[in-house]
Amino acid sequence: MNVFVIGSGNTPLPKEAFQLAGMVPDAFLPYPLLEQPEAIERLGLVSYDLDFDDDSLDLREYTRAVLRRVCADTRAVAWAAFEGTFHYDELLTDQVAHQVYGYCATGAEPMVEWDTAALRGEEWRHRIAEARAALDALLSASEIRGRKSRTD
Repeated sequence: MNVFVIGSGNTPLPKEAFQLAGMVPDAFLPYPLLEQPEAIERLGLVSYDLDFDDDSLDLREYTRAVLRRVCADTRAVAWAAFEGTFHYDELLTDQVAHQVYGYCATGAEPMVEWDTAALRGEEWRHRIAEARAALDALLSASEIRGRKSRTD
């Protein structure tokens, strides 16, 4: 499982923070992403690679719990997506909506979808567009704070 979070800084949460919903990942690899665009760098972007050896596990509730956890302590937007889908120019856009299977913004309940037909549907694209709007608002607020601190 790949989870990305913007807004919680560039310091990853500890491994223990991902012991959720009665599950413990067999592998935990946090990555503060490099070469972040300035607007994202102010907020921080961390990718978490969470692996489970047992491929029979139903990870829906775990995905919800992880998204809720990474958005809990700060204003953030997070999403779970299939491996190899990350590109700064396509964060939560229509082009990748079908590859995102969960998202959360601070203050809202996580949304998770595992049905591949639903992931390709118009309703899911609209939901991902809402997540992108939350991300845009977060980035915009950060930019305003950044400009204000430079003028103070």
